[in-house]
Amino acid sequence: MDAQGRGRADDIDPADQWVLNPDTGDYELRLQASAPQSAVPGPRSRRSAGAAAPPRGRTAPGRDRKRAPEEAPGPGVPGPRRRRAPQEPPPGRRKGRPKQSRTRKILLWTGGTMAFLLVGTSTAGYLYWKHLNGNITSVSDDGAGTGGFSKDRAINVLLVGTDKRTGDGNSGYGDSDSPGHADTTVLLHVSKDRTNATAMSIPRDLITDIPDCPTTQEDGSTKVIPGTLSTRFNNSLGQEGRTPSCTMRTVTALTGIKMDHFMIADFNAVKTLTTAVDGVDICLAKDIDDPDSKLKLAKGEHTIQGEEALAFVRTRHSVGFGGDLSRIEIQQQFLSSLMRKLKSNDTLTSPTKLLKLAEAGTKALTVDSKISSITKLRDLGMELGKFDTKNLSFTTVPVVDNPSEQVKATVVLQEAKAKAMFALIKDDVSLTAVKKQEKKEKAAEAARLKGSKADPSEVRVRVLNGGAVAGSAQETLNWLQLEEGITKSENAGNSGGTLKKTTVEYAPDQADQARTLAGLMGLSGSAMKPGKSVTNSQGLPAITLTLGEDFKGAGVSLTTPSKAPEDVEKSTADKVECAK
Repeated sequence: MDAQGRGRADDIDPADQWVLNPDTGDYELRLQASAPQSAVPGPRSRRSAGAAAPPRGRTAPGRDRKRAPEEAPGPGVPGPRRRRAPQEPPPGRRKGRPKQSRTRKILLWTGGTMAFLLVGTSTAGYLYWKHLNGNITSVSDDGAGTGGFSKDRAINVLLVGTDKRTGDGNSGYGDSDSPGHADTTVLLHVSKDRTNATAMSIPRDLITDIPDCPTTQEDGSTKVIPGTLSTRFNNSLGQEGRTPSCTMRTVTALTGIKMDHFMIADFNAVKTLTTAVDGVDICLAKDIDDPDSKLKLAKGEHTIQGEEALAFVRTRHSVGFGGDLSRIEIQQQFLSSLMRKLKSNDTLTSPTKLLKLAEAGTKALTVDSKISSITKLRDLGMELGKFDTKNLSFTTVPVVDNPSEQVKATVVLQEAKAKAMFALIKDDVSLTAVKKQEKKEKAAEAARLKGSKADPSEVRVRVLNGGAVAGSAQETLNWLQLEEGITKSENAGNSGGTLKKTTVEYAPDQADQARTLAGLMGLSGSAMKPGKSVTNSQGLPAITLTLGEDFKGAGVSLTTPSKAPEDVEKSTADKVECAK
């Protein structure tokens, strides 16, 4: 069906039915005059029976281009509101700036193989909006996600490209005997303040554990698919009936980061999205002739789309070391270029491209059921589109070759670097230096750590559990008394509330005790909370240590780095880098 829900799909290009109204600055949906009229409300004029009037906003042959006066609408059919004659502004007052088109305000985007660029209009666009809703395929997250993103916190979206053969023209790709794998996986983290984002690729050949996965069946029942130890990450999808929720659980088990949503794309997504934007720009540092991916391009810059774009993101034998890690670099370059194209004026000001993207995105992707409508995708897209491409960093989970293999085929975590990377994302630390803190506040926090420190034997502290795992307060108490010499300490039980971050509260004359404890705990100045003195169970003044959800164990530093380490490998989406 076409955009109005009638006629053949190939009769009308939906983009041709959107016409710029010069009076409002909006693009409006114009229904064909010869087609039967829908009962859905929309701006229409009543004309004589049998007259084949042209769509409003266009000029019929033989008629001048003057705007004809509107006739009254038919009974029960909402008509366009009459426009008042323009009025001159009062003397001494300048004309205000024209309002930005409502359509332009809600043109949205997200990136990668899951790009959504959605168009919202007035009532006239209802049918097309409904049509796009019908394109969306969704699958339950089976409780593996957070339940949905929120505007007041960071957002984590799992983007997965599967090698399952689906759609016309894909018979030459992927594994014909498989339901597909998690062939390309990216964890997209968008910061709480929406100033930056990190896209972390997870190698498909990473050896990890896949946890048990409760999965909703077609009849509505739930089946628990048993987990698998020490297997390739890409087996978390498709194999043994695993759905995207299993991949979400695997990522959370691996990184400690819980996903808000997932988006799954097949080969068609790359082909249709690149075609919709008239291609993306890539750069090659050398000639490529890969018979496996069917990519043959000369050294230099190219604009690719469709089959050629798919061949580009699938090539690996002709770039880098010829493995999957080299292909990840190619894919990151591709995603950077696609995002730049989506954010460009050439795309945002073209109704034809916008509508093609809306069609391509809603047809090519499978999303979780929490974002299974255009409205919900629009809201998510508005949040994901707030950061600048220069502050979108691409990186890869730190890995090394599997030491147990003679012929290197898989990889394992580079434990220390991987854990540090996961902590950066979980703690919402940008890989680009964009987060700024007020100088006065930053100086005040730093000052709390400066000054004299009390001897551990003089530190009197109450330990409370305010969000850490059960038993953490006693674990910390034992560590303080037996290993750090803070014998004047006691377990004060639960705080009665939940804290995200561990804190130390103290009176002004107890600052030296607080600095000693902060040094042992690895706490930053922001964790130190000057306040009033409290008394312990013996009636003596004491400082209060409240363990938050960030508590990682007795003796483990709680300092969150203010920036990423210099040795973190990354690239940013605003730069063009040539594939080697």
